[in-house]
Amino acid sequence: MDRFDQITIGDLLDRTAALYPDNEALVYTDRGLRYTYHQFRELCNLAARGLMALGIKRGEHIALWATNVPQWVVLQFASAKIGAVLVTVNTNYKVRELEYLLRQSDATTLLLINGTKESNYVEMLHELCPELNHCLPGRLNAKKFPMLRSVVFIGDEEHPGMYTWEQVLGMAEAISEQELAARQASLDPDDVINMQYTSGTTGFPKGVMLTHRNLVMNAKSVAECLNFGPRDRLCIPVPFFHCFGCVLGTLTCVVSGATMVPLESFNPVRVLETVEKERCTALHGVPTMFITELEVLEKQPFDTSSLRTGIMAGAPCPIEVMKAVVDRMGMKEIVITYGQTEASPGITMTRTDDPLEIRVSTVGRALPGVEVKVVDPATGEEVPRGYQGEICARGYNVMKGYYKMPEATASTIDREGWLHTGDLGIMDEQGYVRITGRIKDMIIRGGENIYPREIEEFLHTHPKIKDVQVVGVPSSKYGEEVMAFIQLKEGCTATAEEIREFCNGKIARYKIPQYIQFVSSYPTTANGKVQKFKLREQAIRELNLFQAARVETA
Repeated sequence: MDRFDQITIGDLLDRTAALYPDNEALVYTDRGLRYTYHQFRELCNLAARGLMALGIKRGEHIALWATNVPQWVVLQFASAKIGAVLVTVNTNYKVRELEYLLRQSDATTLLLINGTKESNYVEMLHELCPELNHCLPGRLNAKKFPMLRSVVFIGDEEHPGMYTWEQVLGMAEAISEQELAARQASLDPDDVINMQYTSGTTGFPKGVMLTHRNLVMNAKSVAECLNFGPRDRLCIPVPFFHCFGCVLGTLTCVVSGATMVPLESFNPVRVLETVEKERCTALHGVPTMFITELEVLEKQPFDTSSLRTGIMAGAPCPIEVMKAVVDRMGMKEIVITYGQTEASPGITMTRTDDPLEIRVSTVGRALPGVEVKVVDPATGEEVPRGYQGEICARGYNVMKGYYKMPEATASTIDREGWLHTGDLGIMDEQGYVRITGRIKDMIIRGGENIYPREIEEFLHTHPKIKDVQVVGVPSSKYGEEVMAFIQLKEGCTATAEEIREFCNGKIARYKIPQYIQFVSSYPTTANGKVQKFKLREQAIRELNLFQAARVETA
């Protein structure tokens, strides 16, 4: 059973529950919920039988629209046990995006919570499916979604046309444990089991098809790099609907017999309270999360001495922030993982025993079992070490493809099986990679190639700057100019002139931002990625650059 490339996610849970039955598997401090691995497996089996009683077949698509509630984790493993493809829905989606996903994914079942502070999911669904008001649960016949037949409400309220979560668990009586075991045994590690929609920062979101093998092996590799084991307790404030949460988070714990300690939604004070109360040994987050946690620690003390490691990922990780997390949160073994949903998601990773300088200045080297190369984007030829090019990956982690998008798949994965990431980077002689930007993020000013990441890293060394995002904005004279959107530390003030003076003589003149704007926040996707295209659109409006923006280029 130690062949992790040969087992399904359901088999993995059974294996861990047999090895560590009394270890805590899932803990929610805010609701006093604690399951051992034995109890968690029993609950997942119950939910799996309930889903089978709903009539869900192997390979069927079920969509889950929820924050990090306990049922999310249960469904992740219950759906995997019956071979249903879990389609994870972005918690920030609005009506139009939900409509696109439900139609494009061919989901037959939707499970959802009531919503968030910003969005009422039930109201949005009723807007798209007025037929819910007049149908029996499980008998939906929606004009817009011919495939969708069942809706399950995760909560205590009853809604017309929907099952409740408790009803689904109650339906498990109709399916024997032998029937579930037979279904689970029929599954193949190469079956698609998870479908995640790329953030959609450009164009239509694409459904990334990931298999048991993709996910289990990636979680295993990540666990090895984290030096994770059954005594570890991981605080998970990143959203489950993204690979960071459900692969680097929950699945990495289950591979190791470690304890999952999720938060329903991110709140820096709640994160620190949870770490202190549960003596968490690891904490995950995107850079903006760590930045706000560090700000809280400046005002009130929390005991983070139990922390050993964790992953910073999901967006470029500023070196200064990494160093502060090591110094002030005690995360001496914090690492960076680089990847994307199409790679399940990890491609490279630093190791806990790498020197600090490597851990803060690179995204590490290839994960075990993964090949990485850097190629010339124009020719596709591999470039020498130390030269910049596009990062490509090949191995067990590469997705099966985009759902119903063969052309998009073919343009992303070449004939030799290499995934083209669209990210620019440099690999050194030891195989460590530095990300220098996105191919589409590159600023070309008067023929000079400028990589926003380089300027951002430099500006992060300014004592007053908390965070910075650099984008290219249209220029009639140079094609593009550099613009910096800067967040200052609390209580600090600065002028554009002061920032430019700080740059003078330290970075090339053409890299010094022509435009500087001080902001309090950035537009982000739900998983914390800053949407630079929105910053660019904002700059065009506010700086009245419409004429320059209309200039066509070859």
